[in-house]
Amino acid sequence: MNSDYPVPENESLRIQSLNSYSILDSAPEVHFDEITELAAEILQCPVSFIEFMDEERQWLKSKYGLPDEVIEMPRDIAICATTICQSDLLLVPDLSEDVRFLDNPMVTAAPNLRFYAGMPLITPSGEAIGTICTIDFEARQITSGQQEALRRLSHQVMSQLELRKTLLEMKGAGEKLEEMHQKLQIEKQRSDDLLGHILPKKVAEKLQENGKVEPEYFDEASILFSDFAGFTGLTETLSPKNLVDLLHQCFSAFDKIMRKYDIEKIKTIGDAYMCIAGITGARKGHAERLCLAALEMQKYLRRANEQREKLRMPRWEMRVGIHTGPVVSGVVGEDKFTFDVWGDAVNIAALMEKYAEIGKVNISESTRHRVKEFFELESERSVASEKKGELTMHAIRRIGDKFSEDHDGLQENSSFRQRIF
Repeated sequence: MNSDYPVPENESLRIQSLNSYSILDSAPEVHFDEITELAAEILQCPVSFIEFMDEERQWLKSKYGLPDEVIEMPRDIAICATTICQSDLLLVPDLSEDVRFLDNPMVTAAPNLRFYAGMPLITPSGEAIGTICTIDFEARQITSGQQEALRRLSHQVMSQLELRKTLLEMKGAGEKLEEMHQKLQIEKQRSDDLLGHILPKKVAEKLQENGKVEPEYFDEASILFSDFAGFTGLTETLSPKNLVDLLHQCFSAFDKIMRKYDIEKIKTIGDAYMCIAGITGARKGHAERLCLAALEMQKYLRRANEQREKLRMPRWEMRVGIHTGPVVSGVVGEDKFTFDVWGDAVNIAALMEKYAEIGKVNISESTRHRVKEFFELESERSVASEKKGELTMHAIRRIGDKFSEDHDGLQENSSFRQRIF
Protein backbone atom coordinates (compact mmCIF):
# COMPACT_ATOMS: atom_id res chain seq x y z
CA MET A 1 0.00 0.00 0.00
CA ASN A 2 1.20 3.52 -0.78
CA SER A 3 2.17 5.17 2.51
CA ASP A 4 0.95 8.57 1.28
CA TYR A 5 -2.49 9.72 2.35
CA PRO A 6 -4.78 12.56 1.27
CA VAL A 7 -4.07 15.91 2.90
CA PRO A 8 -6.52 18.85 2.84
CA GLU A 9 -5.34 21.99 1.07
CA ASN A 10 -5.85 24.01 4.27
CA GLU A 11 -3.95 21.49 6.45
CA SER A 12 -2.00 24.07 8.46
CA LEU A 13 -5.12 26.08 9.23
CA ARG A 14 -7.02 22.87 9.94
CA ILE A 15 -4.49 21.77 12.60
CA GLN A 16 -4.56 25.22 14.16
CA SER A 17 -8.34 25.11 14.34
CA LEU A 18 -8.28 21.59 15.84
CA ASN A 19 -5.90 22.68 18.60
CA SER A 20 -8.14 25.61 19.50
CA TYR A 21 -10.77 23.16 20.78
CA SER A 22 -8.39 21.46 23.26
CA ILE A 23 -10.11 18.17 22.51
CA LEU A 24 -7.19 15.83 21.78
CA ASP A 25 -6.43 13.33 24.56
CA SER A 26 -9.29 14.67 26.69
CA ALA A 27 -11.36 12.42 28.94
CA PRO A 28 -14.57 10.70 27.71
CA GLU A 29 -17.70 12.87 27.81
CA VAL A 30 -21.24 11.52 27.90
CA HIS A 31 -22.61 13.94 25.29
CA PHE A 32 -20.28 12.59 22.62
CA ASP A 33 -20.85 8.98 23.69
CA GLU A 34 -24.61 9.40 23.29
CA ILE A 35 -24.18 10.72 19.74
CA THR A 36 -21.83 7.87 18.83
CA GLU A 37 -24.27 5.24 20.08
CA LEU A 38 -27.14 6.95 18.27
CA ALA A 39 -25.19 6.85 14.99
CA ALA A 40 -24.65 3.11 15.33
CA GLU A 41 -28.34 2.53 16.04
CA ILE A 42 -29.59 4.67 13.17
CA LEU A 43 -27.27 3.12 10.58
CA GLN A 44 -27.56 -0.35 12.18
CA CYS A 45 -23.78 -0.77 12.26
CA PRO A 46 -21.75 -2.64 14.91
CA VAL A 47 -19.12 0.10 15.21
CA SER A 48 -19.28 3.87 15.34
CA PHE A 49 -16.87 6.52 16.55
CA ILE A 50 -16.05 10.22 16.67
CA GLU A 51 -12.43 10.93 15.82
CA PHE A 52 -10.12 13.91 15.49
CA MET A 53 -7.06 13.88 13.27
CA ASP A 54 -3.80 15.71 13.91
CA GLU A 55 -0.57 15.59 11.89
CA GLU A 56 0.20 11.94 12.60
CA ARG A 57 -2.75 10.10 14.12
CA GLN A 58 -6.45 9.55 14.28
CA TRP A 59 -7.56 9.87 17.92
CA LEU A 60 -10.94 8.56 19.09
CA LYS A 61 -12.88 10.90 21.35
CA SER A 62 -15.85 8.52 21.57
CA LYS A 63 -16.43 4.97 20.35
CA TYR A 64 -19.12 2.31 20.24
CA GLY A 65 -18.36 -1.35 19.57
CA LEU A 66 -14.56 -1.06 19.90
CA PRO A 67 -12.31 -2.44 22.69
CA ASP A 68 -11.23 -0.04 25.44
CA GLU A 69 -7.59 -0.22 24.38
CA VAL A 70 -8.33 1.09 20.87
CA ILE A 71 -7.88 4.84 21.21
CA GLU A 72 -5.89 5.87 18.13
CA MET A 73 -4.30 4.68 14.91
CA PRO A 74 -1.74 6.05 12.42
CA ARG A 75 -3.14 8.61 10.04
CA ASP A 76 -1.67 6.90 6.99
CA ILE A 77 -4.02 3.90 7.33
CA ALA A 78 -7.08 5.81 8.56
CA ILE A 79 -9.95 5.82 6.07
CA CYS A 80 -11.11 9.04 7.71
CA ALA A 81 -8.00 10.72 6.27
CA THR A 82 -9.93 10.78 3.01
CA THR A 83 -13.15 11.99 4.66
CA ILE A 84 -11.58 15.18 6.05
CA CYS A 85 -10.54 16.17 2.54
CA GLN A 86 -14.13 16.69 1.48
CA SER A 87 -17.11 18.69 2.65
CA ASP A 88 -19.80 16.02 2.56
CA LEU A 89 -20.50 12.41 3.45
CA LEU A 90 -18.05 9.72 2.34
CA LEU A 91 -20.04 6.54 1.68
CA VAL A 92 -18.26 3.32 0.64
CA PRO A 93 -20.58 0.29 0.43
CA ASP A 94 -17.66 -2.12 -0.07
CA LEU A 95 -14.13 -0.99 0.80
CA SER A 96 -12.61 -4.02 -0.88
CA GLU A 97 -13.96 -2.84 -4.26
CA ASP A 98 -12.93 0.81 -3.93
CA VAL A 99 -9.54 1.55 -5.50
CA ARG A 100 -8.76 4.05 -2.74
CA PHE A 101 -9.05 1.49 0.05
CA LEU A 102 -8.77 -2.03 -1.35
CA ASP A 103 -5.09 -2.25 -0.27
CA ASN A 104 -5.67 -0.78 3.19
CA PRO A 105 -4.37 -3.23 5.85
CA MET A 106 -7.61 -2.91 7.82
CA VAL A 107 -9.46 -4.10 4.74
CA THR A 108 -7.09 -6.82 3.56
CA ALA A 109 -6.50 -8.24 7.06
CA ALA A 110 -8.19 -8.23 10.45
CA PRO A 111 -10.57 -6.63 11.19
CA ASN A 112 -11.45 -6.92 7.44
CA LEU A 113 -13.59 -3.79 7.18
CA ARG A 114 -16.10 -3.60 4.37
CA PHE A 115 -18.67 -0.84 4.86
CA TYR A 116 -17.82 2.75 5.77
CA ALA A 117 -19.90 5.90 6.13
CA GLY A 118 -18.23 9.01 7.49
CA MET A 119 -19.18 12.66 7.73
CA PRO A 120 -16.51 15.33 8.28
CA LEU A 121 -16.77 17.56 11.35
CA ILE A 122 -16.52 21.01 9.84
CA THR A 123 -15.91 24.10 11.99
CA PRO A 124 -17.84 27.37 11.43
CA SER A 125 -14.76 28.69 9.62
CA GLY A 126 -14.73 25.70 7.24
CA GLU A 127 -11.98 23.32 8.50
CA ALA A 128 -12.65 19.57 8.74
CA ILE A 129 -11.01 18.66 12.05
CA GLY A 130 -12.38 15.13 12.38
CA THR A 131 -15.26 12.82 11.49
CA ILE A 132 -18.22 10.91 12.83
CA CYS A 133 -18.44 7.56 11.12
CA THR A 134 -19.89 4.06 11.23
CA ILE A 135 -18.30 0.86 9.94
CA ASP A 136 -19.35 -2.71 9.32
CA PHE A 137 -17.60 -5.95 8.53
CA GLU A 138 -19.95 -6.74 5.70
CA ALA A 139 -20.67 -4.79 2.52
CA ARG A 140 -24.00 -2.98 2.66
CA GLN A 141 -26.10 0.00 1.59
CA ILE A 142 -27.88 2.65 3.64
CA THR A 143 -30.91 4.74 2.83
CA SER A 144 -30.90 8.42 1.97
CA GLY A 145 -32.62 9.03 5.31
CA GLN A 146 -29.78 7.32 7.16
CA GLN A 147 -27.26 9.38 5.22
CA GLU A 148 -29.08 12.58 6.15
CA ALA A 149 -29.20 11.47 9.79
CA LEU A 150 -25.41 11.07 9.83
CA ARG A 151 -25.03 14.58 8.42
CA ARG A 152 -27.24 15.97 11.18
CA LEU A 153 -25.35 14.09 13.83
CA SER A 154 -22.13 15.68 12.59
CA HIS A 155 -23.76 19.08 13.16
CA GLN A 156 -24.68 18.00 16.69
CA VAL A 157 -21.07 17.01 17.37
CA MET A 158 -19.86 20.41 16.22
CA SER A 159 -22.52 22.13 18.38
CA GLN A 160 -21.23 20.21 21.38
CA LEU A 161 -17.65 21.15 20.47
CA GLU A 162 -18.52 24.83 20.21
CA LEU A 163 -20.36 24.71 23.53
CA ARG A 164 -17.47 22.89 25.14
CA LYS A 165 -15.02 25.46 23.77
CA THR A 166 -17.10 28.33 25.15
CA LEU A 167 -17.33 26.73 28.58
CA LEU A 168 -13.58 26.18 28.65
CA GLU A 169 -12.98 29.82 27.74
CA MET A 170 -15.38 30.99 30.46
CA LYS A 171 -13.73 28.72 32.99
CA GLY A 172 -10.29 30.02 32.03
CA ALA A 173 -11.29 33.65 32.41
CA GLY A 174 -11.55 33.50 36.21
CA GLU A 175 -12.93 37.04 36.57
CA LYS A 176 -14.88 36.58 39.80
CA LEU A 177 -13.11 37.32 43.07
CA GLU A 178 -14.37 34.12 44.65
CA GLU A 179 -12.92 32.07 41.80
CA MET A 180 -9.62 33.90 42.15
CA HIS A 181 -9.64 33.25 45.89
CA GLN A 182 -10.23 29.54 45.34
CA LYS A 183 -7.38 29.38 42.86
CA LEU A 184 -5.07 31.12 45.29
CA GLN A 185 -6.07 28.64 47.99
CA ILE A 186 -5.38 25.74 45.64
CA GLU A 187 -2.00 27.16 44.70
CA LYS A 188 -1.15 27.68 48.35
CA GLN A 189 -2.07 24.07 49.12
CA ARG A 190 0.03 22.88 46.21
CA SER A 191 2.93 24.97 47.46
CA ASP A 192 2.50 23.54 50.95
CA ASP A 193 2.33 20.00 49.55
CA LEU A 194 5.43 20.58 47.45
CA LEU A 195 7.30 21.93 50.46
CA GLY A 196 6.18 18.86 52.37
CA HIS A 197 7.76 16.64 49.72
CA ILE A 198 11.01 18.59 49.82
CA LEU A 199 11.32 18.96 53.60
CA PRO A 200 10.32 16.80 56.58
CA LYS A 201 6.81 17.63 57.81
CA LYS A 202 7.83 19.29 61.07
CA VAL A 203 10.61 21.25 59.38
CA ALA A 204 8.22 22.47 56.67
CA GLU A 205 5.74 23.60 59.33
CA LYS A 206 8.42 25.59 61.14
CA LEU A 207 9.53 27.20 57.88
CA GLN A 208 5.96 28.22 57.03
CA GLU A 209 5.36 29.63 60.51
CA ASN A 210 8.63 31.46 61.06
CA GLY A 211 10.15 31.89 57.61
CA LYS A 212 13.28 30.08 58.77
CA VAL A 213 14.40 26.95 60.59
CA GLU A 214 17.05 27.00 63.28
CA PRO A 215 19.74 24.29 63.02
CA GLU A 216 19.18 21.39 65.41
CA TYR A 217 21.71 19.14 67.12
CA PHE A 218 21.05 15.42 67.67
CA ASP A 219 23.36 13.47 69.90
CA GLU A 220 22.54 10.25 68.07
CA ALA A 221 21.18 9.33 64.64
CA SER A 222 21.88 6.69 62.00
CA ILE A 223 22.92 7.61 58.47
CA LEU A 224 22.81 5.43 55.34
CA PHE A 225 24.61 5.88 52.04
CA SER A 226 24.24 3.62 49.01
CA ASP A 227 25.49 3.67 45.44
CA PHE A 228 25.60 1.35 42.46
CA ALA A 229 28.84 -0.47 41.68
CA GLY A 230 30.26 0.17 38.22
CA PHE A 231 27.69 2.85 37.55
CA THR A 232 29.92 4.72 35.10
CA GLY A 233 30.13 1.62 32.94
CA LEU A 234 26.35 1.20 33.05
CA THR A 235 25.85 4.76 31.81
CA GLU A 236 27.81 3.93 28.67
CA THR A 237 25.42 1.10 27.72
CA LEU A 238 22.12 2.91 28.30
CA SER A 239 20.40 5.83 26.65
CA PRO A 240 19.91 8.88 28.91
CA LYS A 241 16.18 8.23 29.12
CA ASN A 242 16.56 4.54 30.06
CA LEU A 243 19.19 5.44 32.63
CA VAL A 244 16.99 8.05 34.29
CA ASP A 245 13.97 5.73 34.16
CA LEU A 246 15.88 2.94 35.89
CA LEU A 247 17.23 5.27 38.58
CA HIS A 248 13.73 6.63 39.11
CA GLN A 249 12.37 3.10 39.44
CA CYS A 250 15.02 2.10 42.00
CA PHE A 251 14.87 5.30 44.02
CA SER A 252 11.06 5.24 44.09
CA ALA A 253 11.22 1.73 45.54
CA PHE A 254 13.77 2.92 48.10
CA ASP A 255 11.54 5.87 49.02
CA LYS A 256 8.69 3.46 49.71
CA ILE A 257 10.93 1.38 51.98
CA MET A 258 12.00 4.51 53.90
CA ARG A 259 8.37 5.49 54.51
CA LYS A 260 7.69 1.98 55.82
CA TYR A 261 10.40 2.30 58.48
CA ASP A 262 9.83 6.02 59.26
CA ILE A 263 13.20 7.07 57.82
CA GLU A 264 13.93 10.46 56.27
CA LYS A 265 15.38 10.57 52.77
CA ILE A 266 17.92 13.38 52.54
CA LYS A 267 18.90 13.43 48.88
CA THR A 268 20.20 11.60 45.85
CA ILE A 269 23.42 12.57 44.11
CA GLY A 270 23.77 10.81 40.78
CA ASP A 271 23.44 7.14 41.67
CA ALA A 272 24.00 7.73 45.41
CA TYR A 273 21.09 7.60 47.87
CA MET A 274 21.31 9.13 51.36
CA CYS A 275 18.84 8.84 54.24
CA ILE A 276 18.79 9.19 58.02
CA ALA A 277 16.83 7.74 60.94
CA GLY A 278 16.39 9.33 64.35
CA ILE A 279 16.00 13.04 63.63
CA THR A 280 12.42 13.20 62.32
CA GLY A 281 9.46 11.03 63.23
CA ALA A 282 10.22 8.13 65.53
CA ARG A 283 13.62 8.16 67.20
CA LYS A 284 13.30 4.82 68.97
CA GLY A 285 15.24 1.99 67.32
CA HIS A 286 16.65 4.23 64.59
CA ALA A 287 19.73 2.07 63.96
CA GLU A 288 17.71 -1.17 63.85
CA ARG A 289 15.09 0.34 61.52
CA LEU A 290 17.76 1.65 59.16
CA CYS A 291 19.43 -1.78 59.01
CA LEU A 292 16.08 -3.40 58.21
CA ALA A 293 15.55 -0.86 55.44
CA ALA A 294 19.03 -1.54 54.04
CA LEU A 295 18.37 -5.30 53.89
CA GLU A 296 15.09 -4.62 52.11
CA MET A 297 16.84 -2.35 49.61
CA GLN A 298 19.26 -5.16 48.74
CA LYS A 299 16.38 -7.64 48.57
CA TYR A 300 14.52 -5.40 46.11
CA LEU A 301 17.62 -5.10 43.92
CA ARG A 302 18.19 -8.86 43.90
CA ARG A 303 14.63 -9.43 42.69
CA ALA A 304 15.03 -6.74 40.04
CA ASN A 305 18.26 -8.38 38.87
CA GLU A 306 16.52 -11.74 38.51
CA GLN A 307 14.16 -10.13 36.02
CA ARG A 308 16.99 -8.29 34.29
CA GLU A 309 18.94 -11.52 33.83
CA LYS A 310 15.92 -13.14 32.18
CA LEU A 311 15.95 -10.28 29.70
CA ARG A 312 19.74 -10.58 29.27
CA MET A 313 20.29 -7.16 30.74
CA PRO A 314 23.26 -6.22 32.97
CA ARG A 315 22.84 -6.51 36.74
CA TRP A 316 22.79 -3.50 39.02
CA GLU A 317 24.83 -4.18 42.16
CA MET A 318 24.81 -1.91 45.18
CA ARG A 319 26.96 -1.06 48.18
CA VAL A 320 25.36 0.16 51.41
CA GLY A 321 27.06 1.75 54.41
CA ILE A 322 25.57 2.76 57.79
CA HIS A 323 27.00 4.65 60.75
CA THR A 324 25.48 5.95 64.00
CA GLY A 325 26.60 9.16 65.69
CA PRO A 326 25.79 12.84 66.39
CA VAL A 327 24.64 15.16 63.60
CA VAL A 328 23.40 18.69 63.00
CA SER A 329 20.39 19.20 60.72
CA GLY A 330 19.13 22.35 59.05
CA VAL A 331 17.67 24.03 55.99
CA VAL A 332 19.89 25.92 53.58
CA GLY A 333 19.04 28.09 50.59
CA GLU A 334 16.47 30.81 49.90
CA ASP A 335 15.15 30.24 46.38
CA LYS A 336 15.49 26.44 46.59
CA PHE A 337 15.27 24.99 50.07
CA THR A 338 17.40 21.97 50.92
CA PHE A 339 17.19 19.94 54.11
CA ASP A 340 20.55 18.41 54.98
CA VAL A 341 22.63 16.99 57.82
CA TRP A 342 26.26 17.58 58.74
CA GLY A 343 28.85 16.16 61.07
CA ASP A 344 31.60 13.61 61.37
CA ALA A 345 28.99 10.84 61.48
CA VAL A 346 27.94 11.69 57.93
CA ASN A 347 31.50 11.37 56.69
CA ILE A 348 31.98 8.03 58.42
CA ALA A 349 28.71 6.69 56.95
CA ALA A 350 30.00 7.62 53.51
CA LEU A 351 33.22 5.70 54.23
CA MET A 352 31.19 2.67 55.35
CA GLU A 353 29.57 2.69 51.92
CA LYS A 354 32.88 3.25 50.14
CA TYR A 355 34.50 0.22 51.77
CA ALA A 356 31.41 -2.01 51.65
CA GLU A 357 31.48 -5.22 49.66
CA ILE A 358 29.18 -5.30 46.66
CA GLY A 359 25.73 -6.62 47.53
CA LYS A 360 26.19 -6.23 51.28
CA VAL A 361 25.21 -3.83 54.07
CA ASN A 362 28.31 -2.53 55.83
CA ILE A 363 27.93 -1.03 59.32
CA SER A 364 30.33 0.76 61.64
CA GLU A 365 31.36 -0.37 65.10
CA SER A 366 29.07 2.28 66.56
CA THR A 367 26.05 0.88 64.71
CA ARG A 368 27.05 -2.70 65.48
CA HIS A 369 26.95 -1.90 69.20
CA ARG A 370 23.27 -0.91 68.88
CA VAL A 371 21.99 -3.66 66.56
CA LYS A 372 24.08 -6.72 67.44
CA GLU A 373 21.22 -8.29 69.42
CA PHE A 374 18.93 -8.36 66.40
CA PHE A 375 21.18 -9.27 63.47
CA GLU A 376 23.69 -11.92 62.53
CA LEU A 377 26.91 -10.20 61.50
CA GLU A 378 29.96 -11.34 59.62
CA SER A 379 33.31 -11.18 61.37
CA GLU A 380 34.72 -7.69 61.72
CA ARG A 381 37.30 -6.30 59.35
CA SER A 382 39.39 -3.17 59.39
CA VAL A 383 40.51 -0.78 56.69
CA ALA A 384 42.86 2.16 56.80
CA SER A 385 41.17 5.32 55.53
CA GLU A 386 43.01 8.47 54.58
CA LYS A 387 40.85 10.82 56.63
CA LYS A 388 39.72 8.72 59.60
CA GLY A 389 42.56 6.29 60.06
CA GLU A 390 41.69 2.68 60.81
CA LEU A 391 37.97 1.87 60.62
CA THR A 392 36.34 -1.24 62.04
CA MET A 393 33.30 -2.48 60.19
CA HIS A 394 30.91 -5.41 59.95
CA ALA A 395 28.56 -6.72 57.27
CA ILE A 396 25.01 -7.71 58.17
CA ARG A 397 24.35 -11.30 57.16
CA ARG A 398 20.64 -11.48 58.12
CA ILE A 399 18.14 -10.93 60.94
CA GLY A 400 18.85 -13.24 63.87
CA ASP A 401 16.74 -16.40 64.19
CA LYS A 402 15.09 -15.13 67.37
CA PHE A 403 13.74 -12.06 65.58
CA SER A 404 13.20 -13.40 62.06
CA GLU A 405 9.82 -14.20 60.50
CA ASP A 406 11.23 -16.10 57.51
CA HIS A 407 13.86 -18.74 56.88
CA ASP A 408 16.18 -16.34 55.03
CA GLY A 409 16.21 -13.81 57.85
CA LEU A 410 14.98 -10.92 55.74
CA GLN A 411 11.65 -10.24 57.47
CA GLU A 412 11.43 -9.14 61.10
CA ASN A 413 8.89 -10.83 63.40
CA SER A 414 6.49 -9.33 65.93
CA SER A 415 9.05 -9.55 68.75
CA PHE A 416 11.45 -7.39 66.71
CA ARG A 417 8.73 -4.87 65.90
CA GLN A 418 7.61 -4.59 69.51
CA ARG A 419 11.15 -3.81 70.60
CA ILE A 420 11.99 -1.10 68.06
CA PHE A 421 8.69 0.49 66.95
